[in-house]
Amino acid sequence: MHTQNHSSSWTFLTNHAHVLLCLSRDPSMRMREIALVVGITERAVQRIVSDLCDAGYIRRTREGRRNEYTLNRDATLRHPLERHCSIGEMLNLLEKPLETDA
Repeated sequence: MHTQNHSSSWTFLTNHAHVLLCLSRDPSMRMREIALVVGITERAVQRIVSDLCDAGYIRRTREGRRNEYTLNRDATLRHPLERHCSIGEMLNLLEKPLETDA
């Protein structure tokens, strides 16, 4: 009988969205920290950050020894099904605090 839990084998959001969410929460987060939170390698985070910079979703600014990231929250999502939504709208939805039954 196959009892493996399939819920951990995929997610609805891409690693690009996860990296954006991390940088939205902490614009000076280090690549190593993002990698740990997202569950990917530091090198993969670097590639994703480069993709996001090249596409105009984020801007990197050097602050001393660290990078600070500014998100272009007005940029729209890339897929035709989602193009009507901005990354700001997506992040606002994902950043909402969890409601608890009090």
